[in-house]
Amino acid sequence: MTNAPVDPTAGPTDSTESLDETQARLTAEGGVETTPAKEQSGASFRRTPVVVAAAAALAVGAIVGGASGAGIALLTTSNTSGSSIVGNPTATTITVNDTKSATQVTAVAAKASPSVVTISVASSNAGGTGSGVVLTKDGYILTNTHVVTLDGQASDGKVTVTTSDGRLFSATVVGTDPISDLAVIKIDGVDDLQPAEFADSSKLNVGDTAIAIGAPLGLAGTVTDGIVSALNRSITIASSAVPDDSSTQDQTTPDQNFFNFDLPGTTAPTSSSTISLSVVQTDAAINPGNSGGALLDSDGKVIGINVAIASAGSSSSGGQSGSIGVGFAIPSNLAQRIAKEIMDTGTATHGLLGASVSDVQEDTSVKNPTVVGASVRDVTAGGAAAAAGIKVGDIITQFNGLPITGKTDLTAQVRSLAAGDKATLTYVRDGKAAQVDVTLGELQ
Repeated sequence: MTNAPVDPTAGPTDSTESLDETQARLTAEGGVETTPAKEQSGASFRRTPVVVAAAAALAVGAIVGGASGAGIALLTTSNTSGSSIVGNPTATTITVNDTKSATQVTAVAAKASPSVVTISVASSNAGGTGSGVVLTKDGYILTNTHVVTLDGQASDGKVTVTTSDGRLFSATVVGTDPISDLAVIKIDGVDDLQPAEFADSSKLNVGDTAIAIGAPLGLAGTVTDGIVSALNRSITIASSAVPDDSSTQDQTTPDQNFFNFDLPGTTAPTSSSTISLSVVQTDAAINPGNSGGALLDSDGKVIGINVAIASAGSSSSGGQSGSIGVGFAIPSNLAQRIAKEIMDTGTATHGLLGASVSDVQEDTSVKNPTVVGASVRDVTAGGAAAAAGIKVGDIITQFNGLPITGKTDLTAQVRSLAAGDKATLTYVRDGKAAQVDVTLGELQ
């Protein structure tokens, strides 16, 4: 079963033009010269002793989220020396000097850039910039939880939105969903924003065009392109925004294959919860500040919300993480469901299987395993798994037809569905494969 896409914008506005219309307009205009995003004078390469630009750093090869992934470009108090480049969030439009050489990426950028905004967040001890995607013409905007909370450092930060045409608005947080790392904010006094169009992410293919638009390092309106590198990629990221109380969550065995946020000039948290996400992987360059921005297809429709990157060449002592061609985005179908639920109720729901699982290779009770999967180590009485007849020792190998190679895959797929959704599990018991339908409970 695949989540059906939900359009929180109730369809594009009449002013939204198709990609063909955008290309035709660019040709008819004979080149559009507009004001590009301004950068700080000289794009300072020196870090001052008071305010520094930073993103969470991590060990080589780590998959990271929050500020340590696609992250926000954080501003923290620090005496750490180093270098930085941070742009000011200002008006940003797409410059087309020669329509004869304009590419499909040019047309997509021209069409979709007005639907991407820059988000600035400030608290008493930190600040940063991220990106957002316009949901409705009257000011609902989708972004990441870690953007509006500064990775959990601020619960009531001042949020400011800069639109692509240079207007500034104060924003309020409608709701956050730390489990998916998504949030919705709202600006008032506007009725002419251009909502983004969303594609059906269940129809994506590996190799499809992927175009990212956002504000890496505060450089608003930055456009990068690549392809969809993988689908249904499961990652685990540390999240300081997730409550530590997990008494009602599906349990997994301890896993150190995630990395905490480590911000230069601050003390790393002593403990952190984690979230598991099923994401779209892309080689389009995604960097700190791209968080919450759009990943687009060749028609200029949103296929994902940028959330994290894998990083190399940085360290937990304060190196700046950056793109190595392995970026991740929350699929558009999930993003739309979460956005609609937050807009309707202020919160979002997630499925709960009611079982404790581990990777087969980690479960010592499984002798000579012949398949990979999530090994069931405990079943919660009265939970969804118990009601479906799942037993301790079962090895779950597929979830709605998608392969499950371990606990992260299973957790990510379960969380991507809403409470009450039905799913089909394929499992192995006593060497024999079987299937069962399960109605998911609700994660509290």
